[in-house]
Amino acid sequence: MTGDDRRVALVTGGAGGIGRFVSLRLARDGFSVVLNYAGNAEKAEQVATEIKSAGGQALTIEADVSNEADVERMFKQIIDAFGSIDVVVHTAGIMPVMTIAETDLAVFDRMISTNLRGTLIVLKHSAKHVSEGGRIMAFSSSVIAKSFPTYGPYIASKAGVEGLVHVLTNELRGRNITVNAVAPGPIPTELFLKGKSEERIDEFRKMSPLERLGQPEDIAGVVSFLAGPDGGWVNGQVVRANGGFA
Repeated sequence: MTGDDRRVALVTGGAGGIGRFVSLRLARDGFSVVLNYAGNAEKAEQVATEIKSAGGQALTIEADVSNEADVERMFKQIIDAFGSIDVVVHTAGIMPVMTIAETDLAVFDRMISTNLRGTLIVLKHSAKHVSEGGRIMAFSSSVIAKSFPTYGPYIASKAGVEGLVHVLTNELRGRNITVNAVAPGPIPTELFLKGKSEERIDEFRKMSPLERLGQPEDIAGVVSFLAGPDGGWVNGQVVRANGGFA
């Protein structure tokens, strides 16, 4: 592809964890990739440099997804730079764990602001700006099906994400835009590994019939499929990419 006919993909949280691998995969697929980040400019620029070194196009934009003014500005920058937005992959999120009885409401409010409010804002502006024939994806989690202790507040935030995805699918009727959620199982990113012992990680590993943790590349492959020509008939779904974990 030449620079003029590349489709444009926005990846929120595009420099860290799963988002980095999603960004790199979409760049290999021929997309111009916009990497959104919330604070670590150096990490975002490293991913952008990696994409450019391989012959791709990348742009980094700092924006707090829970701040609508930031998100509105980000979408405007993308339109100004590329003229259109074809794919939005919303991976940005946080995962503090705590029992319901001992929930720190300040931490809960921050998680809801990032995970649920942030998703609503990104979906709102995606609905306004994604081109006809485009793709919108938000990230949920396969842990919803497990109801593990200490995951209640996080599960609540992600259940809300899935609800928004189902409704937006219907609201975009007639525009040929698909809306899906991707719900990974355990992936050994910093977000997942934080605070877990090796024994606990091994328990998660054995929960899947495949007896391994997923890899970020596994999830990037699912996103690539949904963003590509073969994914156009998948709409309004929660794709639980988890190796049989749930």
